[in-house]
Amino acid sequence: MILSRKSLHRRTFLRGMGATIGLPLLDAMVPAATASTLTAAKPVKRLGFVFMPMGCDITRWTPEGKDKLGQLSPILSSLESVKDHVSVVSNLELQPAYPGTHATSNSAFLSAAQARRTESSDYFLGTTVDQIAAQHMGQETQLPSLEMAMDLMQTVGQCDNGYACVYQNNLSWASPTTPLPAEAHPRLVFESLFGEGATPEERQATLKRRASLLDWVGDDLASLKRELGAADRGKVDDYLQSVREVERRIQKAESDAKDNPLPDLDRPEGVPASYADHARLMFELQMLAFQGDITRVTTFQLARETSNRTYPEIGVTDPHHPLSHHGNDPAKIARMAKINAFHVSLFAEFLEKMKGTSDGDGSLLDHSLFLYGSGMGNPNVHDHNNLPIVVAGGAAGGMKGGQHIQFDKPQPLANLHLTLLDKAGVNVDSFGDSNGTIDSLSEPLGI
Repeated sequence: MILSRKSLHRRTFLRGMGATIGLPLLDAMVPAATASTLTAAKPVKRLGFVFMPMGCDITRWTPEGKDKLGQLSPILSSLESVKDHVSVVSNLELQPAYPGTHATSNSAFLSAAQARRTESSDYFLGTTVDQIAAQHMGQETQLPSLEMAMDLMQTVGQCDNGYACVYQNNLSWASPTTPLPAEAHPRLVFESLFGEGATPEERQATLKRRASLLDWVGDDLASLKRELGAADRGKVDDYLQSVREVERRIQKAESDAKDNPLPDLDRPEGVPASYADHARLMFELQMLAFQGDITRVTTFQLARETSNRTYPEIGVTDPHHPLSHHGNDPAKIARMAKINAFHVSLFAEFLEKMKGTSDGDGSLLDHSLFLYGSGMGNPNVHDHNNLPIVVAGGAAGGMKGGQHIQFDKPQPLANLHLTLLDKAGVNVDSFGDSNGTIDSLSEPLGI
């Protein structure tokens, strides 16, 4: 057998007019007879943050018992198939979010910072954990980070008890005075990942000139395949098929929107009519971005705070925000919990797909860490105690799963942010109001 040290670069792209497609990790990117830790096969670490608005019914969220994660709670039951990759962390608090508003629930979730109370443009918050990660992890990728949402964020001025709408609209802040808008339209996210052009308008114009993104990279693809072995050709085909399928679904949603006479006011025009279909597309775009190493840091807002979205697809026709102010009415609490469980189920589907997608010596989930949760505990009273928080990911980041960590005394959510940064290889001494890392999330040495 002849060994060659010649290999493809990890940052190999397929290029065509108006299109640039990164590739998943291939065997051909690993030089023969070379230690994998010195090559492209060394696991790339990724961080994702998923925001659930308006807290939850914590009694239906919290699993029974402590330490080992046994039977999952009703809201978290859909995570059963990935339970070994999941830890539930109870009794975390977000003190910087007080005096207790929807705006500060959103703004403090990733910043652990106190928002300046203002209705004008002199807003001030703090650099969010995802952007601290992006400063360190985004140097080698096409996009340092990817910010996504499900709702239009067009409100301006004052949105909540004297707080400017900017606090409610944006999860990510590149600096205390620089919020990063999130994109809710799958088409524009797709183009930011794969299309060329300096502006969204230019990328959209490019798209209109072609039938499919992949049609433009055909020559480059054919040339690449001649250099690859059978296993790598299969990986490339599978990845590009996923890209094509996401593109097809975006095109269908845009076509269907023309015949939809009653659009959802929170939903951008031209996205799937079903909330679940829209969310699945947004999750799959994140997975493609990770798989192609286009970015290593993502944030995703499942709905905005004070969202009045209804969920008829699961039998909940009440607007979400009024349900969250349930006044301890058992029927309203049950319907709110149904929304909570629905949101978690979509996250669970995403984790299952990440678990089933190979990446080097493991899966995408093995090499990624996610925080899922809310900046609000009991929404009926707008508190920020005992937050609903789940951490998901693999041991490649030294993260232990399958456990329920329940603190006897409230701990800052910022401790978890500091822990995730540490596991992702981002070394900072402190974050927000943190007072240490959560050591119980670490895999024991040698495991």
